[in-house]
Amino acid sequence: MGHRQKKLNKMKTKISSVLLALVLAPNLFGQSKLNNQVDSVSYLIGQTIATNVMRDLSEANKALVIEGLRDGLNNTDPLCADPGNTILSAYFQEKSQLKAQQAEKENQLTKLAGEKWLEQNKSNKDVQVTESGLQYIILEKGTGPKPNATSKVKVHYHGTTPDDVVFDSSVDRGEPITFGLNQVIKGWTEGVQLMPVGSKFKFFIPQELAYGANPQPGSAIKPYMPLVFEVELLAIETE
Repeated sequence: MGHRQKKLNKMKTKISSVLLALVLAPNLFGQSKLNNQVDSVSYLIGQTIATNVMRDLSEANKALVIEGLRDGLNNTDPLCADPGNTILSAYFQEKSQLKAQQAEKENQLTKLAGEKWLEQNKSNKDVQVTESGLQYIILEKGTGPKPNATSKVKVHYHGTTPDDVVFDSSVDRGEPITFGLNQVIKGWTEGVQLMPVGSKFKFFIPQELAYGANPQPGSAIKPYMPLVFEVELLAIETE
């Protein structure tokens, strides 16, 4: 069974559960007071279903949703029927496809904007560019050794999007972080190896050396977005 069908069936199961509760308490419509625990639970279930409906179908006709519930409770002739969920499945499938198409358009715009931004960034005389396309500026040059691709390093960093939205920062947290250079994005693995201990670099990382199409969920990073990091290499912990 497809993900969309499972989601649809799950929503219908929730609705069915509430309908059963309402059937057992047919006078609930119009009730303005909560007299006992069952009343409270019944009301809260209704609120939960409303939240789910508006999340999955924000364009829903609320009056008709209520009318559909009422007709089902009263066993009256429905305005329409949907044997086998044909209507619902077709609607949500089309909606999902349109949403995916819109997301892809936005992703491509982000990708093109990022490429243009990186190209313009090369005009800065202090920017150096590696063969992979990684760009960097040396803010401070240390005198210590350089790490290799498997070194465990201790760093302070400040990460932003191209429009200066902070998405992660050990500097803001006030605590440096230690990790292996073979455990991070490619731009970090390559870039930090350029840094002698005691250095501070600013990196401009192309999306293909960052998170590409799969950024961390819930972050400010969009698919195909280049990233900016200021990194201070404090120490090499182990090789």
